Amino acid sequence: MTNDYKIHNKSSKPNNIVERDNQLLDQCAALESQLPYFLIDYFIYLKSAIAITSRLAYLQDLQFFCKYLVTETRLVSAESTEEISEIEFSKIRARDVNRFLGDYCTRYFIEKDGTTYLMENHNRALSRKKSSLSVLFKFLFREEIMKENIVEGLNPIKLPKPQPDAIKRLEIEEVALMLNAVETGQGLTDKEKQYWEKTKYRDKAILVLFTTFGLRLKELQQLNISSFSFSRSEFKIYRKRGKEVNMPLNKSVVKVITDYLDYERPKENEVDEIYQDALFLSLQNKRMTEKSIRQLVKKYTSIALGTSRASGYSPHKLRATAASSLIQYGFSIYDVQNLLDHDNVTTTQLYSAHKKNAKRDIIKQYELIEKE
Repeated sequence: MTNDYKIHNKSSKPNNIVERDNQLLDQCAALESQLPYFLIDYFIYLKSAIAITSRLAYLQDLQFFCKYLVTETRLVSAESTEEISEIEFSKIRARDVNRFLGDYCTRYFIEKDGTTYLMENHNRALSRKKSSLSVLFKFLFREEIMKENIVEGLNPIKLPKPQPDAIKRLEIEEVALMLNAVETGQGLTDKEKQYWEKTKYRDKAILVLFTTFGLRLKELQQLNISSFSFSRSEFKIYRKRGKEVNMPLNKSVVKVITDYLDYERPKENEVDEIYQDALFLSLQNKRMTEKSIRQLVKKYTSIALGTSRASGYSPHKLRATAASSLIQYGFSIYDVQNLLDHDNVTTTQLYSAHKKNAKRDIIKQYELIEKE
């Protein structure tokens, strides 16, 4: 999307990261304008308390809860979410929130573009909504808008225990099949090959970056040419919560990036100024969207898996692939945790279960009796 304003950027962040954050701020402001004004102090609290992406998610959950109050309950007399009064909100009790989470959120309908959709939330999504509302009601109790801390009365939501065997990822052999498909075009339809001829270097670079570093989709989509310092063998990414991180380069990554830049990416004078620094461009010479990258990944992973395009894996599954592959190659879970930016090492430990025949290999190498 072309801006109708100039970015006055004095930070170390590139303009596209500043613009991305600004778009998130605009979305937050739009949501706040649809919510009760008496919550303004809570909005200010969120600005300094949590990352902007989390702030947006909290506001979305709050707006959803307020719509529920207006359309599905008798708890408020307001006809719109912004008209809910402080007095009405202060009368909300734990049982009201429990009904919202345990009854309404599990199954409801929404209208969009003339179509009715059945929506379902399972425990993980319900837990996130509960967390968002808990932060709100704790704040309102602290500010004495709520007379009691109703969070203590919210029903527990049991999250399913993560099962390592259920984690979807590519095996090392399937990664090789995926890369072979992007190198040779094998497995692509005739129509797909027409695009592949123009994007094979780009597509290969994207897949190698995903499976080497386990990058998040947003991290890869926002990469710039200026993100890379080949003389220092490193590149810069912007993690969650605004963390700026330098990642090391290896020979394989340097090759796929330089091949793309040398043989396929349009030259600077062929690209609009706003996209000249963007690393991965579409055929329209614009920064690739998250949607187009997601479709690209699903296409090549479906070939590796021998399944339909719709059943191909998402970029997040390539993040899981990177984690399990690195552990299979012998890297420690702490090294992998650091590389993938996992908040908790227990997340990384899930992928260690993917070491094939680990117990068998240990016992075979631990013979206490020598062979005769």
